[in-house]
Amino acid sequence: MLEKVNRMNELYDIYQALLTAKQKLYFELYYQEDLSLSEIAEQFEVSRTAVFDNIKRTEKLLDGYEEKLQLLSKREAREKIIGQILVDLTDERLRQWMDELQALD
Repeated sequence: MLEKVNRMNELYDIYQALLTAKQKLYFELYYQEDLSLSEIAEQFEVSRTAVFDNIKRTEKLLDGYEEKLQLLSKREAREKIIGQILVDLTDERLRQWMDELQALD
């Protein structure tokens, strides 16, 4: 479950600009503030099912965006390559440049 939460949060960080305000709000309350479906439903005076459906649709959207754009996969690949380079890197100036590149992510 924790792995799913981490992945959803990473996808959200990348693709949140593509979501509606309501999708963002429910997602943040559920995944980042750790509110239950019932707590969110009570706060907005909607059914628990409405909250559940909204969050599930948002998860599918985020997964769909990643399937098409692969931004998270590419970031993870970049991080892996940078990590390997840093292990093998000996020149201090090159190491500094790699640190600067890594800071950009």
